[in-house]
Amino acid sequence: MGLFVFAAATFLAIFDITSAAVAPTTTLNDGRQIPILALGTYGGNGDKMRQTINWAVEAGYRHIDTASIYENEAAIGQGIADVIARGLVKREDLFVTTKLWNDRHARDQVVPALKESLARLGLDYVDLYLIHFPISSEADGTDSYIDYLETWKGMEDAKKQGLAKSIGVSNFNSQQIKRIIDNSEIPPAVNQIEVHPAHTRERLVANCHSMGVVVMAYSPFGFLVPRESSAAPPPQANDPTLVRIAQKYGKTTNQIVLRYLIERGAIPAPKSTNKDRLKANIDIFDFQLTPEEVATISKFNVNKSIFDYDTQKNHPYYPFTE
Repeated sequence: MGLFVFAAATFLAIFDITSAAVAPTTTLNDGRQIPILALGTYGGNGDKMRQTINWAVEAGYRHIDTASIYENEAAIGQGIADVIARGLVKREDLFVTTKLWNDRHARDQVVPALKESLARLGLDYVDLYLIHFPISSEADGTDSYIDYLETWKGMEDAKKQGLAKSIGVSNFNSQQIKRIIDNSEIPPAVNQIEVHPAHTRERLVANCHSMGVVVMAYSPFGFLVPRESSAAPPPQANDPTLVRIAQKYGKTTNQIVLRYLIERGAIPAPKSTNKDRLKANIDIFDFQLTPEEVATISKFNVNKSIFDYDTQKNHPYYPFTE
């Protein structure tokens, strides 16, 4: 299967930025369409998450991102059932992503794990299934050393059985993705990684695009969201540079950061359970940043993650090297 070069310019050229009713889509390397904004759901559960799904779909979200480790697939499934029953959308209008956790990396564990996720979601298939990390673990959380190429064979099984329409990875580096492409039948369609102004991941994003792999950006606000660490680098939400750009477009600094990621050809997955913030986070398709503004925001980069993965550094499949 020939891979295409996925440039940010192409990403931006194939949708109408004047349409803000529903998040636009772009094309994956398997030919399927993926909305270019997702609803992140980490940390939300129960009736609040069910309500969030209803509000999000009302606001125009069509892409919902979850994972088995989030323990909220059942609540999300209830929300999906609600919006379908209300006639807001049909199942085929939604793009649902979930992820395989580290303790199910053996090839023969992948399809059963996905079937469990589907049962919780109340769905016959997901639109995108991701390997959450290249690092495997035992059920008790201790390291195991299953080659992610074996895991990928299970992902291919899931796609061939129609349980996942598209398959991809999360938190993989360029070398790991290339190794999958070189040794597998089906290339990853997506790599979901942490990207924000303090951690721009420019090399990894560019390498993914060059391999035809779409980038999804989790934790897109970075340190604009208050963190426990007192050593949080800029930008924060009131940063003068971001405020100046936001005032130019009549937007908030959070909206500017989401638009910045889209200009770079990444799909942000902001999370919120607040109705007004959900609406604000999707209200980013009626303007474009200039290349100079994108470059200015990228200058905030200090390669700083909001997570601490140091305990995994000695694992042979540790991915955070790029």
